Amino acid sequence: MKNGIEIRWHGRGGQGAKTAALLLADVAFKTGKNVQGFPEYGPERMGAPITAYNRISSDVIRVHSNIYHPDYVVVVDETLLHSVDVTAGLKKDGAIIVNTAKSAEEIKGQLNGYQGGIYTVDARKISVETLGKNFPNSPMLAAIVAVSRVMDRETFIHEMKASYAHKFAKKPEVIEGNMKALERAYDTVAEAMKEDAARRKSA
Repeated sequence: MKNGIEIRWHGRGGQGAKTAALLLADVAFKTGKNVQGFPEYGPERMGAPITAYNRISSDVIRVHSNIYHPDYVVVVDETLLHSVDVTAGLKKDGAIIVNTAKSAEEIKGQLNGYQGGIYTVDARKISVETLGKNFPNSPMLAAIVAVSRVMDRETFIHEMKASYAHKFAKKPEVIEGNMKALERAYDTVAEAMKEDAARRKSA
């Protein structure tokens, strides 16, 4: 797809991967992009593997199939690395982001020899510390925005705050927790990208 990006999400039912894909589409749409955000329908029972997708483009999107050669992959549950080929079709000049406490170097061996960008974020730790519960979708949403650069940090934070203010109008503490989760995850991944770029430059 020219002038746009394609993202594939891997998660388990109940972890919010589908919600995150829809939120990303909504926020990108508010910045003037053409968007798609949709799940791959199947047996969506709690804990079962699920897949969701995003297309984001400055052009009109005329494709309506699943995404087989994504620019980016987001893995919301690292246990899927053992059972799902998360790197299938992933472009070499793209990147994969995994929710794990491990480093990119530690999980590299589980990614079928993938040579593109590998980033990790401990979304569980971030969400527990900011929200009091394990809701990994907010940190992973921020992580993919940082890696894909689909919008800048300021725009993303502004639009997400407006979205959460509408969604959680009667729960201001939830808004604050989610915003902290977003900012921490974004900054963690942005810093990892800077370090990765510095390593490549000096190599």
